[in-house]
Amino acid sequence: MFSSHKVKIFAGLSNRPLAEKICEELQLPLGNVAISRFESGEVHVSYQESIRSCHVFIVQSMSHPVNEHLVELLVMIDAAKRASAKTINLVVPYYGYARQERKTAPREPISAKLMADVMTRVGANRLITVDLHADPIQGFFNIPVDHLTALDLIIEYLRSKNIDNPVVVSPDAGRASTAEKLANHLDAPFAIMIKNRPAHNQSKITHIIGEVAGRTPIIIEDMIDTGSTIVNVVQALKNRGAHDAYICATHGLFSDNGIEKLNHPNIREVVITDTIEHSEYPDKFRVLSMSQLIANSIRINMQGGSIDKMFRYTHL
Repeated sequence: MFSSHKVKIFAGLSNRPLAEKICEELQLPLGNVAISRFESGEVHVSYQESIRSCHVFIVQSMSHPVNEHLVELLVMIDAAKRASAKTINLVVPYYGYARQERKTAPREPISAKLMADVMTRVGANRLITVDLHADPIQGFFNIPVDHLTALDLIIEYLRSKNIDNPVVVSPDAGRASTAEKLANHLDAPFAIMIKNRPAHNQSKITHIIGEVAGRTPIIIEDMIDTGSTIVNVVQALKNRGAHDAYICATHGLFSDNGIEKLNHPNIREVVITDTIEHSEYPDKFRVLSMSQLIANSIRINMQGGSIDKMFRYTHL
């Protein structure tokens, strides 16, 4: 336990319920900050308590509307810096713009690096985040980054389900390493989907590497956006003789009626975490909370220790 006089946790408007759970884990009150908009849409932030010489943690996911929440976060950082906070630590459970971590065509930005530069330049001293779309994004920051993962939570949950004859499926080559870790801990085989992307949020399955017939697929992703890719993967697996699937992902963006798309007859369950807030889900959705892991990372940063020791199955 540490002093609430020296550690202050504040929430932006993107995911206050998660911030409240983190505070419950730490037995700290959620800090009082007023966030409002001028008629023009400009963000106004005012901390309603002293944060001078305090370690400030700001909880804000870069979820929809991502640009609103990003600017809100930047204004909160600036306000904390000008209020003489000792350190400004960002808890960004979902790091937006992470899919733009490299150039895939001429004259494109690397927006994930831009976000890192902006946050650091404004005044952030540390970033705590969960399951980045690409691990190298950590190197975009010149400040410490605590990169947490939800994989342990997902492994524990799936083990409790005792799924019959499972096969772990990576929807693309980029998730193969995560799928292999999950398969090893579930003592299951894994398969990889090969697909191409004619445009953003569009994909076409071209090949399936691995045996899926007669098995129960567990599809593992870092994020689900529109849900169209997942539905395509599920249909391709069904065409190969697989049973109804379990879908697991850390971040549920669920743009463009994504939740409705995943309420699909060939999907048994959708397992996600609470890095992004949504008001309600269908019955087949299961939401695992990241609050304990994030709270422990805050505790370790204040008291010392190793982030790696928090994880039983995965090592960062």
